[in-house]
Amino acid sequence: MKIRVAAVGDVHLGEDLRGRYRPRLDRVGELADILLLAGDLTRHGTPEEGRVVAEEFRDLPVPVVAVLGNHDYQSDAEDEIVEILRDAGIQVLQDDGLTMQLGEARLGLVGGKGFGGGFAGKCASEFGEPEMKAFVRHTREIADLWRKALKGMDADHRVVLSHYSPVKDTLIGEPLEIYPFLGSYLLAEAVDAEGADLVIHGHAHHGGEKGVTPGGVRVRNVALPVLGRAYAVYCLGGEDPD
Repeated sequence: MKIRVAAVGDVHLGEDLRGRYRPRLDRVGELADILLLAGDLTRHGTPEEGRVVAEEFRDLPVPVVAVLGNHDYQSDAEDEIVEILRDAGIQVLQDDGLTMQLGEARLGLVGGKGFGGGFAGKCASEFGEPEMKAFVRHTREIADLWRKALKGMDADHRVVLSHYSPVKDTLIGEPLEIYPFLGSYLLAEAVDAEGADLVIHGHAHHGGEKGVTPGGVRVRNVALPVLGRAYAVYCLGGEDPD
């Protein structure tokens, strides 16, 4: 029961790109069973940019599921952007999960924006000033929600979709100083605790594509600058075609 997952993040669409991304999706229905969008869909998180995203990705021959990224929060209009996307038939994960039937296989999807904090041995801790505690607590609470959504999910395959990274592997190429702002090991702990087949994320424009959690779950950074193509396709229940 194979599922082909197309994914891309960090498309950063604005008015000047209206109508320009859509042609790059003309074969997605032939190559994939679903398309995942890993956040930073807009540049400045405005509703106007959200409508551009909706137009570019609506009415495709495959389901589209998205999460927001940090850019999509910039204008404090994230709720409106989510509503715009959902009105266009794009499902949006907000630290929750969903399942869908794709051919003969049932796919479970869990995730949301994620957040930072760093990685084991070199990470922020929930200690000290209220601001630092709040920073780390936000990530921990997100990870707990993912863990709950994954737990007991009835699906043939399970994918976690995030904007921030759960591992350092896919950040190599980024300055070490900003690793804490690119992801957190707490996200990987949640995935490894309950199990998944694949984690998709974006955010790290200068990182690498492939990584793995400590528990052995494949991680893929699908930020558009990393992929250098409209989307990548990954296979669940078989070998990656790349």
